[in-house]
Amino acid sequence: MTDIVHVLSDQVANQIAAGEVIQRPASAIKELVENAVDAGATSVKVIIKDAGKTLLQVIDNGCGMSKSDARMCLERHATSKIYKTEDLFNIRTMGFRGEALASIAAIAHVEIKTKRQEDDLGTQVNIEGGEIVGDQACGCNDGTSISVKNLFFNVPARRNFLKSDPVETKHIIDEFQRVALAYPNIAFSLFNNENEVFHLMKSSFRQRVVGVFGRKYNQKLVPVEESAQVVGISGFVGKPEFAKKTRGEQFFFVNKRFIKNGYLHHAIQNAFQDLISRENIPSYFIFLELDPQGIDINIHPTKTEVKFENDRAIYAILLAAVKKALGEHNIAPLLDFEREPAFDVPPLGKGESVEIPEVRIDPSYNPFDQSSGGTGNGMNSKPSTENWEELYRPAAEDKRESENLESDLNQTQFELEADLDEQANPPSKPIQIHRRYIISQIKSGLIVIDQQNASERLHYERYLNALKNSKVSVQKSLFSKTVELSPGDFGLVMEMKDEFDALGFEIREFGKSTVIIEGVPADSTDKDAEALLERMLELYKNNISDLKIEKHDNLARSLAKSLCIKPGRILSVEEMTAMIDELFACSMPYYTPNGNPTITTLTIDELNTKFGK
Repeated sequence: MTDIVHVLSDQVANQIAAGEVIQRPASAIKELVENAVDAGATSVKVIIKDAGKTLLQVIDNGCGMSKSDARMCLERHATSKIYKTEDLFNIRTMGFRGEALASIAAIAHVEIKTKRQEDDLGTQVNIEGGEIVGDQACGCNDGTSISVKNLFFNVPARRNFLKSDPVETKHIIDEFQRVALAYPNIAFSLFNNENEVFHLMKSSFRQRVVGVFGRKYNQKLVPVEESAQVVGISGFVGKPEFAKKTRGEQFFFVNKRFIKNGYLHHAIQNAFQDLISRENIPSYFIFLELDPQGIDINIHPTKTEVKFENDRAIYAILLAAVKKALGEHNIAPLLDFEREPAFDVPPLGKGESVEIPEVRIDPSYNPFDQSSGGTGNGMNSKPSTENWEELYRPAAEDKRESENLESDLNQTQFELEADLDEQANPPSKPIQIHRRYIISQIKSGLIVIDQQNASERLHYERYLNALKNSKVSVQKSLFSKTVELSPGDFGLVMEMKDEFDALGFEIREFGKSTVIIEGVPADSTDKDAEALLERMLELYKNNISDLKIEKHDNLARSLAKSLCIKPGRILSVEEMTAMIDELFACSMPYYTPNGNPTITTLTIDELNTKFGK
């Protein structure tokens, strides 16, 4: 019997490593841009074509590499960041594992052009599927240019699992933004299919946030600053009124490395208590500076998860810092409409004092005084008949009103009983309760419909059908709306313009990152066009993380959730009847696209049981 244990070839080992490190084009962009930052670049340019499937290119003006380094960087575990075990606990660079370039080269066609400032000529290395197929001197600029073509060309199963171009582009933009936000002292640019998406010059952190997310963010930011022995905190949180129901603008950076941390997120959410509703999430862009020995970043292949040695102390300091920032900028709590306004006592002005109320009495008054004036000094005085009626008229009127109400209720009950006697099966009309639910009688009992969930299901099927078959009705706006979007959102809208047209939007490009909305779906005329588009994009991006949702399905879900009838809206009998009829005509009437129930039933037997029958 032959031996069965053997060492994997470098090619297979690299492809296995690539499965962990390079999950999609965005993963390669992250690794290459981080390497450019570590190389001391002051300018980084990113170029993508077809969402990175055809081309990913990162060009930097960093230190460059020698000929031998250009070959060595393609080996597994090759790195310039660490030399001994102790270095793992003192890491301040972005990349350090030494697997990125080897992993990328194993699953793509890669071209490296690099030159150090002191060299006359640079080096060009070409790799295909992990094998070096070219190595020669070349003329090139100082720094490094790495082109990645035909990603996953030799791993077709992985390529088939990639999502649509808009989705993959969105992931690339996310990774680009995270590094660009962390390093405002570096100029960054991003080109997508030859269109410039970002052009970020060296700037302050506030200017970088505005450059990434748009000019409107300048008025949304509240600065946060705190210095403690355990951690230094700086950055911004968004004002409470700009909090959203979905994630996407929450950024933590530990020693300039983007991380995700639910524990610290809870600290900021807690700081906004009483300022925003529970379902809303504040925006934040927070830098944490710690001693590298107090954190462990080597616990996840993407290095976005870390462990803190003093996590409780960091939580407390972050919570206090955000609360302090909100207080210093006079961010007031939300109004509580259930609070008794009579307790709102205005502060005293300068020189004012509180006056003690004076109680006035008539010492001559005697309720037993029989004199007609009722104001004598004797012991038998009493109020006059006129005064008595004045004193007790309100009580008498309340009594009469109560008697009339009881009579009306008795009459209504008598009429209802008579009506039920005449009709054993009275006609059923739906009724609305709490401006939230619709109740309708059925043969076996009754049904309760959640008007929001039912409306979401109706809109979803309507828009999904529109995307597959035909265009929905468009409501032309009397006045067009100019909307400035973030570069990422602008790219999404332009790439899915045909789909937006099918849904009933009329949108045209108007300069860089700006669109004009000239029409919206006909059943959304009561919505603000800009708010509708932004809400829909927000929901769409939030759903991208669910790899099971197809693009058309995602768009239909997002628009349906944006336009569905919300609790609090009063519905007429005709509207409720139409909703019930349409709901039961749906292919799946019982659940929303996300799986929430639209209908529940209560049978006669269940009702009888509740009443002991």
